[in-house]
Amino acid sequence: MSSLRSETSAEYAVKAAYLAKFIPFITWPDSAFSSPAAPVTICVLGEDSFGGSLEKAAGATRLAERAIAVRHLAGPDPEASCQILFIGAVETTMIDGTLDAMKGRPVVTVTDSAIKARGVIAFVVVGNHVRFDIDDALATQGGLAISSKLLGLARMVRQQGQP
Repeated sequence: MSSLRSETSAEYAVKAAYLAKFIPFITWPDSAFSSPAAPVTICVLGEDSFGGSLEKAAGATRLAERAIAVRHLAGPDPEASCQILFIGAVETTMIDGTLDAMKGRPVVTVTDSAIKARGVIAFVVVGNHVRFDIDDALATQGGLAISSKLLGLARMVRQQGQP
């Protein structure tokens, strides 16, 4: 395996672990789930760069009585029941349209580090370390509550009223 491929693989393994570990620190409104036992679903839009690491991380995580499920979407699907939507390598118009469609909905949009547009959570790579920024104002618009513990781990947090 080449060094670049190994670095990319390690980067996405870290991102997969983060996606699963974010779950206990986020509160969704009851309306975000079809039933009290419905799983928390992480949807991946675009190319799957995780190579199975997301399914592994999700399988090791639970939220109370809810399991964690992973779905791969070929394109934007406003009817998909996703609590977390990871937007990977897709066309820019698809990214902007998807982010616009998710505003005000109880979905944690997570954008990859190569994407300029920002979701509720945006991965950033700083000095070979995966970090993340949080747009708490955007989360609040969707009825989501992000724990102060998770906000404290973010590199930057945008609060209500900030540009």
